[in-house]
Amino acid sequence: MAIKFNETEKIFSIHTKNSTYQMKVDAYGFLLHLYYGRRTDGTADYLLTYADRGFSGNPYDVGQDRTYSLDALPQEFPCRGNGDFRSPALDVKTADGVYGCDLRYAGHRVSTGKYSIPGLPAVHAGEGEAETLEIILKDEAMNLQVCLLYGILPELDVITRAVRVQNDGKDSVFLEKVQSACLDFVGGRFDLLTFYGRHAMERNMQRTAVTHVCQRIGSRRGTSSHQYNPLLLLAEQDATEEHGACYAMSFVYSGGFQGEAERDQYNQTRMMLGLCEEQFSYPLAPGSVFHAPEVIMTYSGEGLGQVSRNLHKCINRHVCRGNYKNLTSRPILVNSWEASYFHFDGQTIRNLAREAAALGVEMLVMDDGWFGKRDDDNSGLGDWHVNEKKLGCSLKELVDDVNALGLKFGIWFEPEMINEDSALYRAHPDWALARPNRKPVRGRGQLVLDFSRKEVVDAIFDQVCDVLDQANIEYLKWDINRSICDVYTHGENSQETVLYDYMLGLYDFLERLINRYPNLLIEGCSGGGGRFDAGMLYYTPQIWCSDNTDAVDRTRIQYGTSFGYPVSTVGSHVSAVPNHQTGRVVSLKTRGIVAMSGTFGYELDFGRLSDAEKDEIRGQIATYKDLAGLIQNGDYHRLSNPFTDETAAWEVVSEDKDEALVFAVMLEIHGNMPVSYIKVRGLAPGALYMDMETKKTYSSDILMESGLPLVAWFGSHQSFYWHLKRQA
Repeated sequence: MAIKFNETEKIFSIHTKNSTYQMKVDAYGFLLHLYYGRRTDGTADYLLTYADRGFSGNPYDVGQDRTYSLDALPQEFPCRGNGDFRSPALDVKTADGVYGCDLRYAGHRVSTGKYSIPGLPAVHAGEGEAETLEIILKDEAMNLQVCLLYGILPELDVITRAVRVQNDGKDSVFLEKVQSACLDFVGGRFDLLTFYGRHAMERNMQRTAVTHVCQRIGSRRGTSSHQYNPLLLLAEQDATEEHGACYAMSFVYSGGFQGEAERDQYNQTRMMLGLCEEQFSYPLAPGSVFHAPEVIMTYSGEGLGQVSRNLHKCINRHVCRGNYKNLTSRPILVNSWEASYFHFDGQTIRNLAREAAALGVEMLVMDDGWFGKRDDDNSGLGDWHVNEKKLGCSLKELVDDVNALGLKFGIWFEPEMINEDSALYRAHPDWALARPNRKPVRGRGQLVLDFSRKEVVDAIFDQVCDVLDQANIEYLKWDINRSICDVYTHGENSQETVLYDYMLGLYDFLERLINRYPNLLIEGCSGGGGRFDAGMLYYTPQIWCSDNTDAVDRTRIQYGTSFGYPVSTVGSHVSAVPNHQTGRVVSLKTRGIVAMSGTFGYELDFGRLSDAEKDEIRGQIATYKDLAGLIQNGDYHRLSNPFTDETAAWEVVSEDKDEALVFAVMLEIHGNMPVSYIKVRGLAPGALYMDMETKKTYSSDILMESGLPLVAWFGSHQSFYWHLKRQA
């Protein structure tokens, strides 16, 4: 069993393959956190110390013992109102405006398998792959019950956390803050790794020391956002990719969130992740239950790289679902957006398909502009009816023609949005989120549909299904191109719950969609990477990583993304040059190498390419098909930091260490350029590996100690890759 409870000492021990997590019910019923680190059979309760701390309050039932204060003790789920003045995981307000609660242990339950959360995405696992621990805490005066949920996947060194709050009292209460996971450390010096950005430049890694100031990231935008990703990593200050203790929290949720880290007055560190507390005041009526979304946690004593690989395997195997979970079966596609933008008709799409088929591309995706009155981005959203006049044919006729060329067909939707210039808005203006007596805030010329209302979700669902039922459509790109600003519903929902209920509506839509169309591949998108999170990956096994397709920028965007998300989830395409976002000119070889570390596809007009470029694309496609299984399923290693190094380099190694791919892009070029050496990782010690192109044999030990030379004396942004196989 992964979960053990010592009845005498009241200590819970959760064991994974390489880690142990411990907590203790103390003499007063408080649940204290003890330890999270390397696997051990020992107990860590000796780490708790007690002293008379000035201005740190003492619970009434400890009597005159001034050495006992929750303000100085590590807690499993801290709440406001019990003498802990640090940032709480739970903040409750009564109907008459009194804040705070007092949670004490009331029991627990252990079961096989992994818990699920009604209406929310969560890690899934079979009976033999996981165990669940439920710990019940109660506030007796308020008659409030809090259930802490722990899902343990021992082989992956993963522990998931979620919270269920139930009001068993006679009066309503308001949940003002609910964080799904908290980690308290009694000592240590840590760095916090966060991932900030903006549209077209997402997930830039930032590493800062955790000091005596509350570091807080989050999103108030109604989505997980381009600006911050719901992923936190805590690392010992000397930790590297391969060495040192590191911890990760990844939020399985696609809406507003917040993450915090702070070193307190006694040099203890607290890290938390959960729902954004701004514009959140959830009314919990008597007898009702609130479910907080899940957090995936993992620990490694072997550096940042192993923490990332733990998350990668968890997401690949236990978050993503559906037929396309078989990662190598995903089709290589071309998307029409950068090929023609809004300016296309049915013949334009056929021409692109004909060119694509001749190159070995497997799917064509028709992007924005095929529906309603939609020749620019100021009209048409909400009117999901095929514009046959623009296409010059029915959707079925177009799809049949594309299928006849041997290509699958995909289509773009933005179901959560509406334009004021649309038939839907004219019929139902109250379906848009908008504050009363105010003009709405527009974004990209559009408003947000109120997905907190079931009738709105149902109406858009019916429209989308009507389109999908018209033809053999095998892929759907789900986009959202603005943040939520006007948080007000004209429906019957509580105003305080709009943003949370919106996410439940979105998830309900997606769940119904994949149940109705189990063979449909859905790719998530929000202006690229504005909603790149584990919650969306539960429904869409890949997400368009960024609207920025520039290969050099993508080395940095994909580097930051790799800390929490596997290659298999990263939508990445080869686009035209000069690049449409930056104007940069990069070789087709380099663009291909960068895009291969993703789902791989194209975003350009093949008809504008030379014969030599088309031949090179045929070679890229053949290479990717041959290597896709290794790229998508192998262990990922970051070999450099493209924000600070002259080279972007990364590697994928098969689980049995028999095969490896090493990729590198030179980001800088100078006169009389020194040679760069890329140290390889993760190979079998004492083995020989052959480069499958040059047939040169290398010692794995030398590769890992000294590296591979990058000889680049002339030409910008040169790229390299080595396909290494272990020799018998």
